[in-house]
Amino acid sequence: MMHMTFYWSKQVTLLVDSWRTSSWTGYVLTLLACLIASAFYQYLENLRLRIKISSAGKQSSSAQIEAPLLQKRLAGGKWSVARLAGALLFGVNSAIGYLLMLAIMSFNGGVFVAVVLGLTVGCFLFRTADEDLTLVVDNPCACA
Repeated sequence: MMHMTFYWSKQVTLLVDSWRTSSWTGYVLTLLACLIASAFYQYLENLRLRIKISSAGKQSSSAQIEAPLLQKRLAGGKWSVARLAGALLFGVNSAIGYLLMLAIMSFNGGVFVAVVLGLTVGCFLFRTADEDLTLVVDNPCACA
């Protein structure tokens, strides 16, 4: 039976029927996996933003200042390596984010705490204030 409220138990089914825990060892390993996946989510987001910032830095060269109408052609257009890498990282990061959301929807309190703690640790280790400012200015969507 699926829980519809938060519960605290070592017995949890996470994402698929075959990922069930019944012992404390399995439960702790599951929580550790959730924590690591959450921190990895933040790492990938940081990597994606670094690629985006570095490709934006390449676009603001002095040649483009002298010839602003050629800016799109010099930047590599739609099919630049940086843009494709950013799109790929966005897709992988989105998939991990949705899996983390589904893990939290197991309504197990330990899983919730592990995911939030992992996101916090990942943010502390991998994200910096400058990149968050760039993200806020660059993205008008409130959900990103």
